[in-house]
Amino acid sequence: MNDFVRRSLVFSTFAVAIVFIGFLQSWNVALGIFNLCLISATMALGVNIQLGYAGIFNAGVMGFAALGGLSAVIISYKPVSETISLGGLGILICILILLLGSVLGVIVYKSNLSQAYKKILFPLIIIVVLLLLNLIGAPAVERIEAFEPAASGFLGGFGLPIILSWIVGGVIAGLVAYLIGKITLGLRSDYLAIATLGIAEVIIYILKNEDWLTRGVKNVNGLPRPVPYEIDLQESTWFIELCQNFGFPLVETSSIVVKLSYCFLFSIVVLTLFILSEVALKSPWGRMMRAIRDNEISARAMGKNVKARHLEIFILGSAIIGLAGAMLTTLEGQFTPTTYQPLRFTFTVWVMVIIGGTGNNYGSLIGGFLVWFLWVEAEPLGLYLVELITSPLSETNPLRIQLITNAAHMRYMMMGLLLLLVLRFAPKGIFPEGR
Repeated sequence: MNDFVRRSLVFSTFAVAIVFIGFLQSWNVALGIFNLCLISATMALGVNIQLGYAGIFNAGVMGFAALGGLSAVIISYKPVSETISLGGLGILICILILLLGSVLGVIVYKSNLSQAYKKILFPLIIIVVLLLLNLIGAPAVERIEAFEPAASGFLGGFGLPIILSWIVGGVIAGLVAYLIGKITLGLRSDYLAIATLGIAEVIIYILKNEDWLTRGVKNVNGLPRPVPYEIDLQESTWFIELCQNFGFPLVETSSIVVKLSYCFLFSIVVLTLFILSEVALKSPWGRMMRAIRDNEISARAMGKNVKARHLEIFILGSAIIGLAGAMLTTLEGQFTPTTYQPLRFTFTVWVMVIIGGTGNNYGSLIGGFLVWFLWVEAEPLGLYLVELITSPLSETNPLRIQLITNAAHMRYMMMGLLLLLVLRFAPKGIFPEGR
């Protein structure tokens, strides 16, 4: 079986599964799963660029996804004029102080001063910056968070179309990846994984606790959409007439149209990223990256700047993950910092890449589709199997009650089983890396 036939068979099977869910459960459920699969595939493409192209083990995936979600809030949420007047100037001054401190630090680092002077100046700059931030920023933050904390308590955003946040999310994640990469990419792979995981935890911790920026654990709700609202469709004359002419239920059809609109937007992003990734993989740049991945010593001997290329690929992959994070927040319509669990969901994305096939962009797509499909459907399927197995028992039987109550944990068993089966029978993934 050649690659084309194999790919066609696998993707067709997934399409049939989505259609099956549409008929068996509902089209709203099927399209909702498909939208999340597209976002998962986008994250998998970003991770595959880092691992498959360059062998970089990034364990901080959720940190970059959270930055993408934050960009959706900053770009699309309307500004809160009251909190801006209360503490906006103080926050702006703090940002300028941070920028000035960073510039001074770079100037000192690149200067011709002796190491003795640098060891004095660096701590002095840090201490002065922290003192100024505490003197100016702390009162401003206190005033912002004290203003109607149940409904507001943060600065808001710029009130721009949320689809712009997809680009901004990628840029912000890329900039943060640059700063992280300059520090960590010289580390060995296991230390790099620990460092990136720790940095992701720091990012999530900041987002959970800086209420003036993200409302913290109170979440940001009511983000605008790039697609129509169901209620607007249900009140539109043309849509009402369309549903009446074809006999479609009004409420369900409006929800399906909204999900189809998201499918269209997400599909454009995924296809664009996939085509660009394929072009890059098969270009001289892609061959160089794989040569560095396979043998860094030989690549250095050929004059390649390995650390610079690793930084380059780390930024690209993280930017794509940030883009996916902004897409996810757009789909959900809210930003919930507590849902970003670095260790748990980073592992899920890594499973997508491993199952699909490391270094193969087709594998990233099918890995994202397959893993998220099973992640969502494992719970109802597990509940059905448990009820079927325990049907001979009475409804009050403690064992039956315990098994039904814990049926949701079937998804972890199914994920582990899927990973074991793939690693046993296809150790290089469903679509292994080509020659």
